[in-house]
Amino acid sequence: MSLPLAGRTAIVTGAGRGLGRAEARELARLGAAVVVNDYGRPGRDGSGEASAAPAEEVAREIRTAGGTARAHTGDVSDFAAARDLVDLAITEFGTLDILVNNAGILRDRMVFSMTEEEWDSVIRVHLKGHFNTTRFAAAHWRERSKAAGRPVYGRIVNTSSEAFLAGSAGQPNYAAAKGGIVGLTTSTALALAKYGVTANVICPRARTRMTEDVFAGLGRPEEGLDPLAPEHVAPLVGYLASPAAARINGQLLVVHGGMVAVIERPRVQATFESKQETFSHEELDAVLTPHYADRPEGETFAATEVLGLRRER
Repeated sequence: MSLPLAGRTAIVTGAGRGLGRAEARELARLGAAVVVNDYGRPGRDGSGEASAAPAEEVAREIRTAGGTARAHTGDVSDFAAARDLVDLAITEFGTLDILVNNAGILRDRMVFSMTEEEWDSVIRVHLKGHFNTTRFAAAHWRERSKAAGRPVYGRIVNTSSEAFLAGSAGQPNYAAAKGGIVGLTTSTALALAKYGVTANVICPRARTRMTEDVFAGLGRPEEGLDPLAPEHVAPLVGYLASPAAARINGQLLVVHGGMVAVIERPRVQATFESKQETFSHEELDAVLTPHYADRPEGETFAATEVLGLRRER
C-alpha cells in the first residue's frame, strides 16, 4: 500500500504536545519525514524554562513506530529561529513540502485589564510565529519553482480558532491573533498558488493543555476515543497536506469529534442606500435601527449564526 506523503518532508510547530503531537504523528504515519518543533516551555502561558524534551520525545515516538523524524527546539516567534527550522528540514531531508503551524500560548484577561506584554506575547507567538515560518517556506518554494520552471509541491496548514469566529470575552489577544492568521492564510494562498503551493486554515476543537479549563466540565468517556481528542483533528491536517487536496486553497475549516465544517467567506446580510448625496444621522437611524430592533441591547451575533454549530464553552 502506497503512502500519500511518502517522500515528502513536513514541519510541525508546537508539536511536543496536544494537537501538534497528534498532527506530527499522523503525517509520519502517512509517510512524511517530520521535523518536530517545540520550544518546550511547560506553562501554557509560555512561562518556564525551555526544554528539548517534548520535541525529542515526539520525534522518538515517530522513529519507534518506524517513521522518520528530527527534533527542533527553537522559538518560532524568533525570525532567525524560524529560518533555522526551515533550513534544518531542507538540509536534513533535501526539501520541504509541508508546513503545519500550530505553536501558541495563552495569556487570558479581559480587554480592560490586559497589559501590553500580555497582548504582545500572544500576538508574537501565534501570529508572528505563523508568519515567520511561512515567510521562509514560501521563499524556498518560490525559488524551487523558478529554478524548475514549473509549479512545485507545497502545503501550508495554519491553526486558527473559533474564538476568532464567535468571540471570546476573556481572550482579546488570542481572538485577534487567530483572526490575523486567517488573513495571513488567505493572502498567502493567493500569493503562492502560481508556484503550486496551497494554504489553508483550520479551527480545531480539542482537549489540550491550552483548553483544559474550557472543557473542564466535559468528562472523558469511559470507553472509546474522547470526542475532544486531538486525534480527531490530525486526519484533516494529513489530508490537507496530501496530493488529494490540490484543489483546496485559501479555505477555513472547523474540525472536531469526527466532524468537518467548511466555512463560507462573509456574505452581505443587508444593504441600505442613501436617498441623498450621503447619509445623515437621521436617515441611518431610520434604516439601521429597525434592522436590529429584535436584538437585546449589547448582544452580539451568536456563534450559531456564524457556524451553524453548538459551541461547547
